[in-house]
Amino acid sequence: MRALLALALGLLLLQEAAAQSAWKAECGSCHIAYPPQLLPAPAWRRMMAQLERHFGTDASLEAAAAAEIGAYLERHAGTGKRVAGAGSSQRISETPWFRREHDEVSLTNAANCGACHTLADQGDFRERNLRIPR
Repeated sequence: MRALLALALGLLLLQEAAAQSAWKAECGSCHIAYPPQLLPAPAWRRMMAQLERHFGTDASLEAAAAAEIGAYLERHAGTGKRVAGAGSSQRISETPWFRREHDEVSLTNAANCGACHTLADQGDFRERNLRIPR
Protein backbone atom coordinates (compact mmCIF):
# COMPACT_ATOMS: atom_id res chain seq x y z
CA MET A 1 0.00 0.00 0.00
CA ARG A 2 2.82 2.41 0.84
CA ALA A 3 4.45 1.72 -2.50
CA LEU A 4 1.23 2.62 -4.32
CA LEU A 5 0.89 5.83 -2.32
CA ALA A 6 4.51 6.71 -3.03
CA LEU A 7 4.00 6.01 -6.73
CA ALA A 8 0.85 8.15 -6.82
CA LEU A 9 2.61 11.00 -5.03
CA GLY A 10 5.55 10.72 -7.40
CA LEU A 11 3.25 10.91 -10.42
CA LEU A 12 1.50 13.97 -9.00
CA LEU A 13 4.83 15.68 -8.40
CA LEU A 14 5.95 14.90 -11.96
CA GLN A 15 2.67 16.24 -13.33
CA GLU A 16 3.05 19.43 -11.29
CA ALA A 17 6.64 19.88 -12.46
CA ALA A 18 5.55 19.41 -16.08
CA ALA A 19 2.77 21.98 -15.69
CA GLN A 20 5.15 24.47 -14.11
CA SER A 21 7.65 23.90 -16.90
CA ALA A 22 4.95 24.44 -19.55
CA TRP A 23 3.82 27.66 -17.83
CA LYS A 24 7.38 29.01 -17.67
CA ALA A 25 8.15 28.03 -21.26
CA GLU A 26 4.94 29.29 -22.87
CA CYS A 27 4.29 32.42 -20.82
CA GLY A 28 7.98 33.19 -20.41
CA SER A 29 8.59 33.09 -24.16
CA CYS A 30 7.16 36.62 -24.51
CA HIS A 31 7.45 38.13 -21.02
CA ILE A 32 8.35 36.95 -17.55
CA ALA A 33 6.10 34.19 -16.36
CA TYR A 34 4.17 36.20 -13.80
CA PRO A 35 3.67 34.32 -10.53
CA PRO A 36 0.18 32.81 -10.44
CA GLN A 37 -0.43 34.13 -6.94
CA LEU A 38 -0.58 37.70 -8.28
CA LEU A 39 -4.09 37.17 -9.69
CA PRO A 40 -7.15 35.29 -8.44
CA ALA A 41 -8.34 32.13 -10.21
CA PRO A 42 -11.22 33.87 -12.06
CA ALA A 43 -8.78 36.30 -13.68
CA TRP A 44 -6.51 33.45 -14.81
CA ARG A 45 -9.51 31.54 -16.19
CA ARG A 46 -10.59 34.59 -18.17
CA MET A 47 -7.06 35.19 -19.44
CA MET A 48 -6.61 31.60 -20.59
CA ALA A 49 -10.00 31.70 -22.34
CA GLN A 50 -8.97 34.79 -24.32
CA LEU A 51 -5.43 33.97 -25.44
CA GLU A 52 -6.21 34.86 -29.02
CA ARG A 53 -6.60 38.47 -27.77
CA HIS A 54 -3.87 38.52 -25.12
CA PHE A 55 -3.09 42.22 -24.63
CA GLY A 56 -3.14 42.86 -28.38
CA THR A 57 -1.32 39.66 -29.34
CA ASP A 58 -2.48 36.23 -30.40
CA ALA A 59 -0.99 33.97 -27.74
CA SER A 60 -3.11 30.95 -28.63
CA LEU A 61 -1.89 27.56 -27.45
CA GLU A 62 -2.76 24.00 -28.33
CA ALA A 63 -5.76 22.90 -26.28
CA ALA A 64 -3.80 20.42 -24.15
CA ALA A 65 -1.12 22.97 -23.27
CA ALA A 66 -3.72 25.64 -22.50
CA ALA A 67 -5.61 23.24 -20.22
CA GLU A 68 -2.44 22.19 -18.41
CA ILE A 69 -1.24 25.76 -17.89
CA GLY A 70 -4.71 27.00 -16.96
CA ALA A 71 -5.06 24.31 -14.32
CA TYR A 72 -1.60 25.15 -12.96
CA LEU A 73 -2.45 28.86 -12.75
CA GLU A 74 -5.72 28.13 -10.97
CA ARG A 75 -4.09 25.74 -8.47
CA HIS A 76 -1.56 28.42 -7.55
CA ALA A 77 -3.77 31.50 -7.95
CA GLY A 78 -3.70 34.18 -5.33
CA THR A 79 -6.08 34.37 -2.43
CA GLY A 80 -6.51 36.78 0.44
CA LYS A 81 -5.21 40.34 0.71
CA ARG A 82 -2.92 40.24 -2.31
CA VAL A 83 -5.78 39.72 -4.75
CA ALA A 84 -8.61 41.32 -2.78
CA GLY A 85 -10.33 43.82 -5.03
CA ALA A 86 -8.64 42.48 -8.15
CA GLY A 87 -11.95 41.34 -9.57
CA SER A 88 -11.59 39.91 -13.04
CA SER A 89 -8.89 42.35 -14.16
CA GLN A 90 -6.17 40.55 -16.04
CA ARG A 91 -3.62 43.30 -15.47
CA ILE A 92 -1.57 42.63 -12.38
CA SER A 93 -0.57 46.30 -12.39
CA GLU A 94 -4.24 47.29 -11.88
CA THR A 95 -4.73 45.34 -8.68
CA PRO A 96 -4.99 47.32 -5.44
CA TRP A 97 -2.10 45.28 -3.97
CA PHE A 98 0.23 46.11 -6.87
CA ARG A 99 -0.63 49.81 -6.65
CA ARG A 100 0.03 49.87 -2.89
CA GLU A 101 3.35 48.06 -3.31
CA HIS A 102 4.52 50.43 -6.05
CA ASP A 103 3.05 53.73 -4.85
CA GLU A 104 6.47 55.16 -3.98
CA VAL A 105 7.99 54.68 -7.43
CA SER A 106 7.17 56.13 -10.80
CA LEU A 107 6.51 53.31 -13.25
CA THR A 108 6.96 54.02 -16.93
CA ASN A 109 6.37 50.36 -17.81
CA ALA A 110 4.68 48.34 -15.08
CA ALA A 111 5.18 45.15 -17.12
CA ASN A 112 8.97 45.49 -17.00
CA CYS A 113 9.45 43.90 -13.58
CA GLY A 114 13.10 43.15 -14.30
CA ALA A 115 13.92 46.88 -14.40
CA CYS A 116 13.79 46.92 -10.59
CA HIS A 117 13.37 43.33 -9.48
CA THR A 118 16.76 41.90 -10.42
CA LEU A 119 15.64 38.27 -10.09
CA ALA A 120 12.13 38.66 -11.53
CA ASP A 121 12.91 36.19 -14.29
CA GLN A 122 13.42 33.60 -11.54
CA GLY A 123 10.17 34.52 -9.79
CA ASP A 124 12.01 36.27 -6.95
CA PHE A 125 10.46 39.63 -6.08
CA ARG A 126 11.91 40.01 -2.59
CA GLU A 127 12.85 43.53 -1.58
CA ARG A 128 16.44 42.53 -0.84
CA ASN A 129 16.86 41.96 -4.60
CA LEU A 130 15.25 45.28 -5.49
CA ARG A 131 17.30 47.90 -7.34
CA ILE A 132 15.33 50.99 -8.32
CA PRO A 133 17.00 52.79 -11.25
CA ARG A 134 17.65 56.49 -10.88
